Amino acid sequence: MPKTNKVEHVFFDLDHTLWDFDKNSALTFEFIFKKHDVNASLTDFLSFYEPINLKYWKLYRDEKVTKEDLRYNRLKETFDALQFTVEDQIIYHLSEDYITFLSSFNHVYDGTYQILDYLKTKYKLHIITNGFKEAQTNKLKSSKLDHYFETVTSAESAGVKKPNPQIFNHALNSAKAETKNSIMIGDNYEADILGALNIGLDAICFNYHNVQEQPDIKFVNHLLDIKKYL
Repeated sequence: MPKTNKVEHVFFDLDHTLWDFDKNSALTFEFIFKKHDVNASLTDFLSFYEPINLKYWKLYRDEKVTKEDLRYNRLKETFDALQFTVEDQIIYHLSEDYITFLSSFNHVYDGTYQILDYLKTKYKLHIITNGFKEAQTNKLKSSKLDHYFETVTSAESAGVKKPNPQIFNHALNSAKAETKNSIMIGDNYEADILGALNIGLDAICFNYHNVQEQPDIKFVNHLLDIKKYL
């Protein structure tokens, strides 16, 4: 497979691309449920929570809910779906503690450190994330990923979220990079891949979700497979 020429800057998404969001999130819920004496089945909770959370992140990307709405409603709706009663005050405490303790867990995907060590010697590395700035900063530090990246662009710092072209342009400007010498790597087909391609920025999809591969799109199923392109 031909390698991508002229690349100088590699932009990564963080959650679900390098940082194992699902595993770390499950461990966080296990911890905060014990802290607040919430006796719901964690397995059942997560089976409802994960699609509800994805739904709310899409609404957040589309500017249809606020950060506060996302944090509260994804929990409220999950408990309602479980038919498990939790007082509003506890839900608010859970939503706050979730953010506080999420970065305490630092599992990354297999191959993360190896691919970053490989790329760091050849390219300048950057992050573009829709996650909340403070939480993402803490995740990068706790998982010892922060030193790999020269710039970190969050939706909060850019004022818009992927796939909005402005966040990609903001990140490119911060990195003193151009579309022609850069590439985006992420898991979300809409936000990361189409968002990048729509401004002329090349992209590689980390197919964490096992979506059907599209023609003319670069897909990898393991992070070390990025070496095929870079």
